[in-house]
Amino acid sequence: MTVVVDEETGDAGGPNEASPPPGRHSIWRRAAHAYLYGNQIVVTALAFVCALFVGAVLIVVTDPATRSSLGYFFQHPSDTLHNGGHAIAAAYTALFRGAIINPVSLYSNGGVPVFGPISDTLVNAAPLILGGLAVTVAFRAGLFNIGVQGQLIMGAIAAGYVGFAVSLPPFVHVVVALIAGMVGGALWGGLVGWLKAATGAHEVITTIMLNYVALYFLQYLLSVKGFQQPPYHEAISLPVKGTARLPHLFGDLHFGIVIALAAAAACWWLLQRSTLGFRIRAVGANQFAARTAGMRVERNFVIVMVISGVLAGLVGCSQILGTNSQLTGTIDAGFGFDAITVALLGRGTPGGTVLAGLLFGAFRAGGYVMASDSTTPYDVITVIESVIVLFIAAPALVREIFRLRASRAGGVGQLAKGWNG
Repeated sequence: MTVVVDEETGDAGGPNEASPPPGRHSIWRRAAHAYLYGNQIVVTALAFVCALFVGAVLIVVTDPATRSSLGYFFQHPSDTLHNGGHAIAAAYTALFRGAIINPVSLYSNGGVPVFGPISDTLVNAAPLILGGLAVTVAFRAGLFNIGVQGQLIMGAIAAGYVGFAVSLPPFVHVVVALIAGMVGGALWGGLVGWLKAATGAHEVITTIMLNYVALYFLQYLLSVKGFQQPPYHEAISLPVKGTARLPHLFGDLHFGIVIALAAAAACWWLLQRSTLGFRIRAVGANQFAARTAGMRVERNFVIVMVISGVLAGLVGCSQILGTNSQLTGTIDAGFGFDAITVALLGRGTPGGTVLAGLLFGAFRAGGYVMASDSTTPYDVITVIESVIVLFIAAPALVREIFRLRASRAGGVGQLAKGWNG
């Protein structure tokens, strides 16, 4: 006879009593505990919900029909509610169609590619992931790299020049152009690290200034013969040769997304499994204790900023060798500063940065469709992105809104200590 003993209560059951499936109750308990105590995943998801709610309010406010019906709200409140609900549904439906998939393309021959929206999302996500990783790596060393814009511009200049000024076989040409872009970004990022190590210059100041230097250097090059496209009436470079272009996967999606995911995996291994990664994290946690332990803190600053510059240079490569074919004054497309937001949303981890990059890539792709197919302006997407980060940066606010209990883990640690010198 088999006696079943309940592991939690200690009661013995009869021979015919069936024991519950192992782990069934514990799974539900863990899920309930994760919500009640608001771990990082729960707080991030709830921050996203709050941002969508704020976005819905802005959609209602910007909708002409809803604003018009507010004038007689107390006579016919149903009109305002109907118009507001219709505006919210139309905006978020258009956002989904532009970011994920257009259901119409599944049942018609309207010329809309089925995977077009996903392709656009991934095209936008690739530079966001790479730029976010550039900020994330610096975060982990206690540095605040807000110079991704300048580093990606220098990477784009180097990769673009090799792309249109050098003639090489197809595969070799792409590889050489990518290396040139990484070197360009590494030099610009390494300069920040060297200034930090040699003079103590704060990386926030130096990266901001070097952003301007890179931007105006690009504008100068776009006026120089041999770099500028004839007949020299516009600030645009010569086109990159086809042999230097990143191969396309489907639709507009190019190989940049593969490079971005490979870079994320490499950053994870670097930070979590390598000796260099341990030193980076130790310096980021407490540079004074790391120096006492015999670590060369200044050398780590330089190495980290070189790695960060390489990743930012790959953003420039993705832009000039994949998405675009010519350099212009707007080649950075705002990715330099959006990368900071992506890194913050990703909580300073490579995996989180990938997810945040995909989310913001979807917002970018879907935002244009939302602006064209509804009455909601594209600026609402920018507000939603900002509100998400606002709630992520203030987890106590999210806990208060949803009545979550205080975390037993002691909260979320500080991502970077670069502000403390």
